[in-house]
Amino acid sequence: MTEKVAVVGAGRVGQACAFALVLRGSAREIVLVDRVRERAVAVATDMRYGAPLSAPLAISAGDWPDLEGAGVVLVTAGVNEKEGGATDRDDQRGRLKLLEPNAEVYRDIVPRIAQVAPDAVIVAVTDPPDPLADLARSLAGHDRVLSTGTVIDSLRFRTHVAGQLGVHPSAVEGLVVGEHGTSQVMLWSSVRVAGAPLADALHLCAVEQSLDELRAGVERDVRYANIAIIEGNDASQFGIGVVCARIAEAVLRDERVVMPVAAYRKDDGVTIALPTVIGREGARGVLVPSMSDEERGGFERSVQTLRDAVAGLGIA
Repeated sequence: MTEKVAVVGAGRVGQACAFALVLRGSAREIVLVDRVRERAVAVATDMRYGAPLSAPLAISAGDWPDLEGAGVVLVTAGVNEKEGGATDRDDQRGRLKLLEPNAEVYRDIVPRIAQVAPDAVIVAVTDPPDPLADLARSLAGHDRVLSTGTVIDSLRFRTHVAGQLGVHPSAVEGLVVGEHGTSQVMLWSSVRVAGAPLADALHLCAVEQSLDELRAGVERDVRYANIAIIEGNDASQFGIGVVCARIAEAVLRDERVVMPVAAYRKDDGVTIALPTVIGREGARGVLVPSMSDEERGGFERSVQTLRDAVAGLGIA
């Protein structure tokens, strides 16, 4: 089993992914490819100077042939949210506004990836990742394609709930499913704090707001977290960088860990985020969590949102 990860796109998200891979010791070899080769060389060189303090690994800049043997390819190339004007909280398209320009980027690079790294699991990181994963799946001609899905959204969800309760996020069990975008669904009905229902935790933690008030605030903070970060730092990058490193580890080590990445679901006809068993071949199975009627309706609307988006890509 190869321990090589390639990152295609050395912009701010690609750099964050590569740095997280280095710090976590996720792979033995990391290759950066960017349309501006000088940038990839500079980023790899900078990180290589700190690499001796991490687990043994090699990081370098390369060209398309250097992707050969990669077990995972993280695709971060494309127009980001700030450049693409996808930072309006009132625009329900959200990240989907970036689909057309970034689909053109994927049409150029995914066939190159599939040619030189035919056995790799391709992970769509570029926004909007779910429909771009559907496009990548079509272009690559195989099913070893994932989107980062709602892993970062679920972490944000747990973090904000924990912050309201004054507990550590590791104590909070919570999932976000559906689109990595404005139609995502937070599964409040299954939120637990160390196994206890959220309503009980509110009482025990002496939270001075109602459940409805807490829910409204957390929903807002989670759904638009990316925009809040971009307003202060131009790009949302570090959280998703760690997420990508963790996904890469799960694939390379064939861990069978369950994470809410997005994989293609034949029943839905699109790539959409649900708890997914991740292994060497990508998605090894999908679990459908219990949902309230309201949540089920929201998930079905999210499915339709992604169907509508993919319909415009001209793929089967």
